[in-house]
Amino acid sequence: MDLSTKYKINWCPGCPNFAILEAFKQATTDLVTTGKLKIENLVVGSGIGCHGKISDYLNINGFYGLHGRIIPTMTGVKLANPALKVVAFSGDGDSLAEGMEHFIHGAKRNSDISLFLHNNQVFALTIGQVTPTSSKGYKGRTTPEGSVEEPIIPLALSLLSGATFIARTYALKIPETKEIMKQAMEHKGFALVEIIQPCITFFDSRDYFKDRLEWLPKTYDKKDYQGALKELTNPGDKTKLGIFYQASKPTFEAQL
Repeated sequence: MDLSTKYKINWCPGCPNFAILEAFKQATTDLVTTGKLKIENLVVGSGIGCHGKISDYLNINGFYGLHGRIIPTMTGVKLANPALKVVAFSGDGDSLAEGMEHFIHGAKRNSDISLFLHNNQVFALTIGQVTPTSSKGYKGRTTPEGSVEEPIIPLALSLLSGATFIARTYALKIPETKEIMKQAMEHKGFALVEIIQPCITFFDSRDYFKDRLEWLPKTYDKKDYQGALKELTNPGDKTKLGIFYQASKPTFEAQL
């Protein structure tokens, strides 16, 4: 299945966004070819930032949202036509700075949308400002002496807010990212997948993550809420990847 468009991809050469795009194409193709999804029922939305360009490169029903507003926009799409499969792409600045209130309320409502959060820990499109997930000490255009703030943990915040599917993956691990995306899209409820996506131009964290990534063990119980909270708030020296939590609860749209 060819999901490409005629538009030239103008991300920086080597940007991990290319890998996210490929993983999503593969995930969508798998779901369509196995009969789990009709391509005409899929709607992809994106916010503002480098991630947002992904809508241009997918031959799928798409929608651009205002900065920080893609979650309520796509919730509206789902409410208008519950038969649609709704996917939202966003960035750490887009949904966790301008859109923080919508991020929390989307999880609280358990809206039936899948949110793929590109987390590069920097406002890359506007060339290097600090975001809510930037590491303490990050030196950018707005923090030339280094940020004094501790970064927030998006997955912990979404868990405490009510999300029913919470996962993290790494952009350059395409097969694993594809599988997690598929499971998120099949989930009924608010599904958050944080995708660590190093910005090779303004905050290249590839070396940092090279030896710090660790998958959750196969024995991990993703139904254990308290276990997930502990894992997310006390991560240790490693950055854990995998599905941290999944639960079945009534969705916002079904209750309406």
